[in-house]
Amino acid sequence: MRSQVIVSWGDASRHTFDLEEVQPMPHDMARAWLDDQFHELECEPLRLTGKVLLADKALAIAQAVGESRFTDPAHRPWAMVYARAVSAMLVKPVVRVDVPSLTVSY
Repeated sequence: MRSQVIVSWGDASRHTFDLEEVQPMPHDMARAWLDDQFHELECEPLRLTGKVLLADKALAIAQAVGESRFTDPAHRPWAMVYARAVSAMLVKPVVRVDVPSLTVSY
């Protein structure tokens, strides 16, 4: 089964993480990791109601760390954990996180 997370900062800057050969992350571990990152990075809810959806967490975290966290080879392990966690939480074969447009699509 195809498993891929794409994090984009526009058409010219897309970072693709192929997860077919990577061990899937357990759902509870993925949720805990995303929750920890959301709080550590002091992310703000994207919705006025204050409700934070799983897709919102994926987007807010990518926005908070910036593109360099996905391009810098020193941060590649972190980016792979991010991709594994997003894939595990959203349970979709392909997840696209588009930071400038504030959208997550499947």
